[in-house]
Amino acid sequence: MNSNADLLSVQNVSLSFGGNAALSDVSFAVRKGEIRAIIGPNGAGKTSMLNCISGFYRPQKGQVLFQGTDLTQTPTHKIAPLGIARTFQNIALYTGLSTLDNLMAARHIHMKQNGLQSMLYWGAARREEVAHREKVEEIIDFLEIEHIRKAIVGALPYGLRKRVELGRALALEPEMLLLDEPMAGMNVEEKEDMARFILDIHELRGVTIVLIEHDMGLVMDISQRVVVLDFGRKIAEGTPAEIKHDERVIHAYLGEQ
Repeated sequence: MNSNADLLSVQNVSLSFGGNAALSDVSFAVRKGEIRAIIGPNGAGKTSMLNCISGFYRPQKGQVLFQGTDLTQTPTHKIAPLGIARTFQNIALYTGLSTLDNLMAARHIHMKQNGLQSMLYWGAARREEVAHREKVEEIIDFLEIEHIRKAIVGALPYGLRKRVELGRALALEPEMLLLDEPMAGMNVEEKEDMARFILDIHELRGVTIVLIEHDMGLVMDISQRVVVLDFGRKIAEGTPAEIKHDERVIHAYLGEQ
């Protein structure tokens, strides 16, 4: 590993629930500016790994370093301001709010005015509100969701809600984006749109992406490196071409070609 290029370094992470090991001595690094995929069978520990990175879980062993900061020792509410955002396997939006309000809610970590100034809504508070609204409107245009900007999220089709959740993560202005099965439950057209947005986020916005996805065609097409988990252990790591022909991966997950 070239530590100078590593944005994230996962070092010997182990996580257990009772007597069940979700992760066992897992190590890998994510380079700044890459798309890194994490794959494996159901129950392999993929989402547990993302939860350790984002602070939802605290591993019993190991470190997760983001630009030198140990996330395992960082309070959960301080992780997003460091430059990390995520989406969830099960959509986690404010279903009673509009698309616009969901994205504005994510801007709270960038807000500098105090509660009284915001309630009075004048001077600096008003200028700040306008600036945040401009950021959100730019994301709405970027994700092509202008037509649902005022729609209540809970009434939207599943594929559009996934896109709104992606927009909310972008509103945090992350340096690294964690995507937990962003295409689960989507039809072919929705998957193609989401793949295009992920590539645009990476290429046009310079965001480093860590991706969990079961669609192997997508993983092989857009990721630069892949780490494979099975029963909580790392069994392989490499480029998509290397992973595709790795006998351990074929046996555990991909199946015979």
